[in-house]
Amino acid sequence: METKHIEKVQSIAKDCMLFKDMNGEELSALLTCLDFKIRSFSRNDIINMAGDFFEGIGVVIDGQVAVVKENIVGERIIFDILGRGELFGEMAAFTGVRKWPATIIANTECTVMHVPADKLVGQCSQTCTAHTKLIMNMLGILSRKALTLNRQLEYLSIKSIRGRIASFLLEQYKKSGKTTFMLAMNRNELADFLNVARPSLSREMCRMRDEGMIDFHRSSVRIRDMEALKAAAQGMH
Repeated sequence: METKHIEKVQSIAKDCMLFKDMNGEELSALLTCLDFKIRSFSRNDIINMAGDFFEGIGVVIDGQVAVVKENIVGERIIFDILGRGELFGEMAAFTGVRKWPATIIANTECTVMHVPADKLVGQCSQTCTAHTKLIMNMLGILSRKALTLNRQLEYLSIKSIRGRIASFLLEQYKKSGKTTFMLAMNRNELADFLNVARPSLSREMCRMRDEGMIDFHRSSVRIRDMEALKAAAQGMH
């Protein structure tokens, strides 16, 4: 494996749950086992297409990728926007079905690492201690992914557009710990994620701004009235 590729992976190790609690020596030993590949993509490039052969779990080295699917009427739904150190395809690695369940698109210029699934779920031929940590980290990642999918189902179960927006913004507030934060998604992507029409999303966000609930500029959002936003999330506004 090329030294420059190993250095790229090592540079994101502290931001990647897959390599959590590994020291430098353990990580170096592990990377020689994983047989990973690194590729770069331009914005809007298709990294992996739904239905194509599943080549292995992906890790974002830099930039952003979008996980998308089309529903039965051909509408695109964004399941997630992933950044540096985050994984995609981990659920598919454990199903035994060697096909990508969703399409992965480069949301920006990005670099991605693919790791063969059998290297993550199979037995390590060199019995390195880092592989035990790797498997435990994978279990943690899968648990968090299940919670994230459950959360998105909760968004989709909310009938009102305002309720979905409010719930999503409160979730971002909890993640950042700040009332002013940046969204990883643009307006089109957020509309897809919440499964609402783009004009309807913009119209409702403007109403929420006019009512003094929030303020926003491009990707920056500020919560001005937390209680009103909570009430909207609960369907009380």
